[in-house]
Amino acid sequence: MNSRDRFRETIQYGTPDRVPYFEEGIRAEVIRAWRKQGMPRGTGPERIFPPDPRVEIDLDLEPRPKPRRWPVSQADLRDFRRRFDPDDPGRLPRRWPRCARDWEKSNPAVMLRVHRGLFLSVGVYGWERFAELMRLLVQKPDLVREAMDIVGEFSAALAEKVLRQTPVDAAIFSEPIGGNDRPLLSPGMYEEIVLASYQPVLAVLRKYGVETIIFRTYANARLLIPTILKWGFNCLWACEVNVEAMDYRELRREFGRDLRLIGGIDLDALRLGKEAIRRELLEKVPPLIADGGYVPLADGRVREDIPFENYLYYRELLREVVKGSDGAQ
Repeated sequence: MNSRDRFRETIQYGTPDRVPYFEEGIRAEVIRAWRKQGMPRGTGPERIFPPDPRVEIDLDLEPRPKPRRWPVSQADLRDFRRRFDPDDPGRLPRRWPRCARDWEKSNPAVMLRVHRGLFLSVGVYGWERFAELMRLLVQKPDLVREAMDIVGEFSAALAEKVLRQTPVDAAIFSEPIGGNDRPLLSPGMYEEIVLASYQPVLAVLRKYGVETIIFRTYANARLLIPTILKWGFNCLWACEVNVEAMDYRELRREFGRDLRLIGGIDLDALRLGKEAIRRELLEKVPPLIADGGYVPLADGRVREDIPFENYLYYRELLREVVKGSDGAQ
């Protein structure tokens, strides 16, 4: 099977030859640190443990040009709308549509990032705008909803441009909305302000037959899961989580096969050493693979404080665990 087939069969409860091996994302500074720890030059993790190829199509969803002031009034909203032009070719990835033609030959698992979520969409890049947005949500919720509608309509138009030219295997809504103990919005407010604005995007995804709709979130967003399922999301990719609140085994028991899962391996185990890694993988991964609809992956980007020796052990053991679980699917 190629990577595309393997991902689709896994996430849709089919019969893959094995679950995909995706890489968490390893930046140049991590490679430099690992070189000092003995990783041979001229090689890298992708050669030692070749991952299944995966592409995330990254659309430019920023207002252009960037506003000097993010919306706090109706006048600001009129200006905000003018900054989203779906006919601007610069909004699509570089070398588009050549990329799409290349993917037809190499068959990676293709995922389309269709939305950046509430906070980034309305300019929360620091504490001052965050506090301002929290006040607006209480005092002017209709204004925030209208701003989100503008971004939703724009995102839908861009997604349709991509989907006309290439099939994708999943769509990703990024939603950095979790705090340590709960989401930063109530489920009711989240549904009214945010999920309702996603409707044009979800309609486009349905039109083009995109079956896997991923909610990629951070920290503790557990309270939102019943609501997102109601709106058509069917896959959770939780990053940098509170592992007690977002334990994938408990989520599978609670939500069953309605909720596909990506990730779930506690990144802290890779920091703690081989025994912690072994316990984490052996306790979590085999039952989730046996249930199906699960892609094992650490729950965040690999950082410099994870020793190269620990990462090697993690990848070697994950391969053994996946191989040992093949008969269970």
